[in-house]
Amino acid sequence: MDFELTESERAFRDEVRAFLDENLREGAAESPAFLAEWTKKVRAKRWVGFSWPREVGGGGGSIMEQVILKDEMAKRKAPPLGTCMMGLAWVGPSIIQYGTEAQKQKYIPDILDGKYQWCTGYSEPDSGSDLASLKCRAVREGDDYVVTGQKIWTSLAMWAKKMILLVRTARAGEGAESGSPSGGAATDGAKRGAASKHSGITCLLVDMETPGITVRPIRNMTGSAHFAEVFFDGVRIPVENRLGDEGQGWQVTISALASERSSIAEVHGLVRKIDEVKALARETVRGGRRMSEDPGIRRRIAQAEAKIEAMRLNGMRFLTKQLRGEPLGAETSINKLHRAALEIGLGELALEILGSAGTLTGSEAPAVDEGRWARFALGWPDVVIGGGTPNIQKNIIAERILGLPKD
Repeated sequence: MDFELTESERAFRDEVRAFLDENLREGAAESPAFLAEWTKKVRAKRWVGFSWPREVGGGGGSIMEQVILKDEMAKRKAPPLGTCMMGLAWVGPSIIQYGTEAQKQKYIPDILDGKYQWCTGYSEPDSGSDLASLKCRAVREGDDYVVTGQKIWTSLAMWAKKMILLVRTARAGEGAESGSPSGGAATDGAKRGAASKHSGITCLLVDMETPGITVRPIRNMTGSAHFAEVFFDGVRIPVENRLGDEGQGWQVTISALASERSSIAEVHGLVRKIDEVKALARETVRGGRRMSEDPGIRRRIAQAEAKIEAMRLNGMRFLTKQLRGEPLGAETSINKLHRAALEIGLGELALEILGSAGTLTGSEAPAVDEGRWARFALGWPDVVIGGGTPNIQKNIIAERILGLPKD
């Protein structure tokens, strides 16, 4: 693993740092006016969708340049590069690879400009992370698909204007009207044939205002709602909104994973969080001493820092494989599992530092930071469930890396 940058990569890093020095001001990120101006500037530099091809409006950057860009932005706690998070992470890359020219022209500019949010209609009550068992059904009627079924744990569905939806158009092994699946990222699932358990799944691009769609927010332990249930009752989706061939939905879904997947951005988020926990320990006095002097608290902070560093180095290993043109598969579940444990552990550690005061919420004393740490400790499902639960990640690691029998 080579940690050194090339001359051109160092030049790009210097360009990013100079931009941040000129445009990022302390505390300005809280201002809506600053955020609007920031978004214009990074969009003008093509840093939104930076790794996307220039012909669709992206920056044409390399994987390493994208890592440098995200790394420098995270270190300086800069605002996001773009506001359409699902569109940039999942939808855009899939449309670029599988979409028609009309779909690219219709959706890609809006994703880059952040005109609205997308959500992902994947998980279902009885399937979760096992997409092969999804039951939401789409039946072809002329120029439309008629969709009936349910999705759950759909992030941002309450605010999203568009959804990338997986539906079943044929039973597993039946194949599809438009031919067998082809293309896609080189991962374990992408190499399976038309008769695999993932055949018969089709991807549709859905307008959330289409008649027959009902969205019900799912309240979490803090009282807020990040996820939702989405119901489809005879929803008519034009065939022209199909992404890829019929029966090719599994390949379309995993194609987005061909982009940078080193987990380095998540590591920076965890570094910021552990720094905040350390500051909390220094500021909190219980029993006549600062909690930063408590041996048990110090040990747990050190353990968390060691795990975060291990996650960073593991991410560098993933990045090295990508730079060599090697596919990433089950190994990325390791960092996902690490992050889930760290999110829960840091929340519990913050509450232990605060003692009984840590359980309080609201703006009145003695709630610390207006109950921020209690909400953080209770809000872990948003991160832990998203992208596959720990049980799913453990099964993937056990079966595909360790070679253990299927669960």
